Amino acid sequence: MVPRSSLLLLTGAASLLAACGTSAPPPDDGPGGASGAPNSAPELDTATMEQLRSLRYDEGPPPPDPSNRVADDPAARELGQRLFFDPSLSGPLLEGDHDGGGGTLGFKGESGKVSCSSCHVPTAHFVDVRSPHQQISLGTLWTKRRTPTLLEVAFAPLYNWDGRRDSIWGQALGVIESEREFNSSRLFVAQRVLASYGAEYEALFGQPPDLSNPDEYPQLTSDDTGCSELMSIDGVFYDCRGRPGDQGPYDGLGENAQRTVTEVAVNATKAIAAYVRQLRCGPGRFDAWLDGDESALSPSELRGAGLFVGKGQCIDCHSGPNLTDGEFHNVGLRPAVVAVAFTDTGDRGAAEGLAEIQDDPLNTAGEFSDGDRGALPDSVGDELEGAFRTPPLRCIAEQPSFLHTGQFTSLESVVSFLSRGGDPAGGYPGDSELERLDLTDDEKADLVAFLGALMGPGPEPALLTGLESAAD
Repeated sequence: MVPRSSLLLLTGAASLLAACGTSAPPPDDGPGGASGAPNSAPELDTATMEQLRSLRYDEGPPPPDPSNRVADDPAARELGQRLFFDPSLSGPLLEGDHDGGGGTLGFKGESGKVSCSSCHVPTAHFVDVRSPHQQISLGTLWTKRRTPTLLEVAFAPLYNWDGRRDSIWGQALGVIESEREFNSSRLFVAQRVLASYGAEYEALFGQPPDLSNPDEYPQLTSDDTGCSELMSIDGVFYDCRGRPGDQGPYDGLGENAQRTVTEVAVNATKAIAAYVRQLRCGPGRFDAWLDGDESALSPSELRGAGLFVGKGQCIDCHSGPNLTDGEFHNVGLRPAVVAVAFTDTGDRGAAEGLAEIQDDPLNTAGEFSDGDRGALPDSVGDELEGAFRTPPLRCIAEQPSFLHTGQFTSLESVVSFLSRGGDPAGGYPGDSELERLDLTDDEKADLVAFLGALMGPGPEPALLTGLESAAD
């Protein structure tokens, strides 16, 4: 039985800037420049140029993933792409806001309505522009945090805003078994994958087990997998089926049968990870400027570039080719209402997430991994209270909201928040790392302009749609 979380969902501290730019040509500053500053390119000294060159986009492949032996297998990529777009792996919709209206996925009680692409919208750089209010996501229930982009995630050491997964495949299985996202289970997904994609699975992973015998494995459907709401004297609880701790179909299996089911589900998510590894932003106009095209950036964008590595101190956390250090930071974000009704007053972020992954049997040091990625931290200190993952700044210009809460709906508001040093202490867990920058209005506008030069072409079109099963 899993207690339902309070309707107080979302904030604590957040990550730093979560934005990038557009693919449009450099803007015409006009007389006086976009921010009122002189319409001329700034003088960038040698040290500044060296820092800017450290941000050059890496067009090479992502690092190998020792935890996933099919990470770069073309057949696994194809199977993963099919699974990414397949809603039949999900269970019933639980949220009453699913009323068939715009942005919803159907009606409460309907099953098979959620796919990975429901919240990672391919045509929107794999962020959520579908859910009502475009802040947090409406999966089977409302999620607790904004859906981050999937572009460039193969370069990340840890996953989720709080780092509670250390592999893409582990993160995907977590989504499947979350009552807020897929509301499904590993038992149902394993059975469904073998029934619908058996030939593709066998070609990748060898002879699959027979999970169709009801005498050995309880047979689940999309209607009875995952969780259902139950009322008690203590409030609403979730009764879940097909996953560890269900005190039912999964827990009733023997140890070897449980391991078999988990292995099939993990293999399916390893295929999804192989697909996701291909999702790249690509170089933008900023990179063209670094490569010698002096016309690629406007004077305002150049001034913003200097601010990014200088007075703005953005590079302290947004470093490297994807403009993220991959670490977790507390920036003092006071709770605010998002999606009309949700506010979180105590999200501890990485302090909880990194503690959770240490003992997760699905981490990359565990038996279902093909090798240890070595990404787990040695310890979880107090500095991680209210800390969240630094998001990359590549290809996020068109997303509708920012920070892990989604409570800022423009880059201008994010930059202003950071410039004032975040919110006063006491309204979020932990201690903020921010200091006041006191950027002028002109400087804020130039910094936002620079972020607009970080947009690349995105993934190739063939990766933006589903594929038919070979069995179809």
